[in-house]
Amino acid sequence: MKKNTLVLLALLVSLGLYAQKKDAYVIYKSNANKISYKRMLKKLPKAQVVLFGEFHNNPISHWLQLELAKDLKNKEVPLSIGAEMFEADQQKLINLYFKDSISTDEFEQKMRLWSNYTTDYQPLLEWTKENNFKLAATNIPRHFASKVYKEGGFEALERLSEEEKSWVAPLPVPYDKNLKTYKNMLEMMGGEHANPDIVKAQAIKDATMAHFIVENLEENHLFLHLNGSYHSNFYEGIVWYLNQYKEDLEIVTITTVEQEDIYKLEKEYEEIADYIICVPASMTKTY
Repeated sequence: MKKNTLVLLALLVSLGLYAQKKDAYVIYKSNANKISYKRMLKKLPKAQVVLFGEFHNNPISHWLQLELAKDLKNKEVPLSIGAEMFEADQQKLINLYFKDSISTDEFEQKMRLWSNYTTDYQPLLEWTKENNFKLAATNIPRHFASKVYKEGGFEALERLSEEEKSWVAPLPVPYDKNLKTYKNMLEMMGGEHANPDIVKAQAIKDATMAHFIVENLEENHLFLHLNGSYHSNFYEGIVWYLNQYKEDLEIVTITTVEQEDIYKLEKEYEEIADYIICVPASMTKTY
């Protein structure tokens, strides 16, 4: 009887401690087993490309992206950085700013910066600049992606000038409408009643980001790329295009998910990425 009482007390204490946990995130491997940040960090330098999928309004995503860059800087493999949040036609402005050829005010006035730039992306950009790393603007100019959606698919890009085409993945663009993420996206947009070119607008972003990642790869460097999680979930999107443009790349994916209970990964998120950062659904949003 005494033994049973002790077991019950131990159980109650453990449940009490569990209820008091207030972790900001838990990291899982693709098989839903937990892994520490330290162990994940140890494995990443073996890759050539790390795609860090964020929720754009999630502060844990942005904080960990910057911390990961800082920690990878201290590894033996040299680091390169690229980001969806900057568009390919803005690369010259970024290069000028990194050389201190233009002021911060001029840079910010001329760039098409996201509304959450100051809180979410400026810290990493400034850290990259201070540490003399390159920052690759990998995304397609947004009005070109809009053309794909509104003006007839990929064919709309054929009407671009040669300079404009240099800011886009090489045409014609390979495309597989049967990829799970593209099919799901079309379904979310209305299924058979949706304009299929909206998925092509997503695909041209994926293709362009993959193209500029490959263009900026350097031998024996690790390329850390920041993008929305949907662009690399389930090893599709950017990953699919990277495999089209360069065979046998060592690619690691990280994604972000939100759950009410972060201490057990939900079934739907298994196999979504190599590493899954599970964040409380109640986490403060940046916008």
